[in-house]
Amino acid sequence: MYNKKFLEVLKSGLAEWDKKAAKFRDKKSMPRFFTVSGVDIDELYTPDSVEAADTEEYFQEQLNNPGEFPYTRGVHHTMYRSRLWTMRQFAGMGTPKQTHERFKYILAQGGTGLSTAFDLPTLMGYDSDHARSLGEVGKCGVAVDTLADMEIIFDGIDLGQVSTSMTINSPASMLLAMYLAVAEKQGVPFDQVRGTLQNDILKEYIAQKEFIYPPRPSIRLITDMMKYCTDKVPQYNTISISGYHIREAGATAAQELAFTLADGFCYVESAIDAGMDVDAFAPRLSFFFNAHSDFFEEIAKYRAARRIWARHMRFKYNAQDERSWKLRFHTQTAGCTLTAQQPENNIVRVAIQALSGVLGGTQSLHTNSMDETLALPSAKAVLIALRTQQVIAYETGVANTIDPLGGSWFVEAQTDRLEAEAEAYFTEIERRGGVLQCIEDGYFQRELARSAYNFQLEIEKDERKIVGVNDFVLEEEKVEIPVLKIDRQVELDQVAFLKKVKAERDNGKVQATLAKLAEAAKGDGNTFEAMYECSKVYASVGEMCDVLREVWGVWEESQGAMRVS
Repeated sequence: MYNKKFLEVLKSGLAEWDKKAAKFRDKKSMPRFFTVSGVDIDELYTPDSVEAADTEEYFQEQLNNPGEFPYTRGVHHTMYRSRLWTMRQFAGMGTPKQTHERFKYILAQGGTGLSTAFDLPTLMGYDSDHARSLGEVGKCGVAVDTLADMEIIFDGIDLGQVSTSMTINSPASMLLAMYLAVAEKQGVPFDQVRGTLQNDILKEYIAQKEFIYPPRPSIRLITDMMKYCTDKVPQYNTISISGYHIREAGATAAQELAFTLADGFCYVESAIDAGMDVDAFAPRLSFFFNAHSDFFEEIAKYRAARRIWARHMRFKYNAQDERSWKLRFHTQTAGCTLTAQQPENNIVRVAIQALSGVLGGTQSLHTNSMDETLALPSAKAVLIALRTQQVIAYETGVANTIDPLGGSWFVEAQTDRLEAEAEAYFTEIERRGGVLQCIEDGYFQRELARSAYNFQLEIEKDERKIVGVNDFVLEEEKVEIPVLKIDRQVELDQVAFLKKVKAERDNGKVQATLAKLAEAAKGDGNTFEAMYECSKVYASVGEMCDVLREVWGVWEESQGAMRVS
């Protein structure tokens, strides 16, 4: 904290410094200094750059100590000195057996969490034998049709000992139901099951576009699942509210921050409207942010996110439990920054991005593999990505102290800026009728398109340099890294296995449970409970999704406006 007299002396000294520095500036050829988000950066940051930094209130209200409201400096009192972040790696490819083998490999190499990616048919709610699945089975993740597939993936992996993340949205409840059915078969009590379900359907409408049903029934699926897990699976994070995909679609740091938290507030309001107590479910909400290339802006983004969430949860939604105020988040390095040109450079990009996530106080971290811009990662690339996290954790010293950049005039100024920009977006979203109305009107999509266009324009005008792409280019480059390829036999084997499962199950029980799911969807029954019963008798993802398509219809996006068909 600085008194006013000192700040006056500081300003006088800065004026003298500016005169001396002027002779070193070449204004004619002076490049523009700006963030990845296009925000201009001042030449020098001082205590005067942070508004009200000379007051005790600033420290107490804006910063405070780690583990104390508003958690700008971290949600835990001792952070990584007590426990390192969870180290996750991409897994999920081909058949369930291949994914099982990759899981075992990651755990053997020191990974502490499993991240499960699913193939496009599973993401869109189609079975592997559906006509629309042709050529896509197992390509961008693992194919999961029934409980039998989930049993293979986690065979011999104690679900009471491992934390599992699942990247799935529209059919998320179905995949979690299958995961819990595996836990039940293993004899693992549900109160010991840990992990995170992405389950963020709002960002699908905004950015990733893997939606099935209209927004309002889709949110009902989420609230039904939240009710079930609040009572029976208390350690499971029921939603990972995801800014990652919003950023990948072209958002600036401020847009990622604002749109992600706005989605989070929408889920909170939906659960409260469904009759749930905010402190019963909010402690199990988590977030998923992108780690882009602008090192300091990203660190500031994470710090601002914690502060905004804490204030809104405490003062707007009247949460009384401190756990409801704490924003816990997973970070993944930015896939959109990976380049096919000189792919080894991606190792460097990922290391720097991962470091920003750690310095920003992440609870969980996924480092991308250098070859992910070309295909699913190879085993060697995955190992390098995991070793990147381990080097950061054990060799750099960044885990030795808490929030080492706290008090940096630059970082604090950027944190305040991002918070202010996010709050301005909240006001605009509210003015436009709220998150759902903005989705239906295409507001978010237009904002992302504008930002993505501006970023690309900067690259094409050489205002922004991307190493190996528009500068430092190799004239005759040959990419010689090994790339993982999913053989056509994967699809044939998966379709054959699904046919076998459907032939051997009790199809009478399947039809009975599917009928109960339809009844719950039409009425006010809990759809998650119905899906859990469907899963246990080996009803497929596609069969359950078809039931809900019949009841609720599907959602289409056309020229910025959506309609039900």
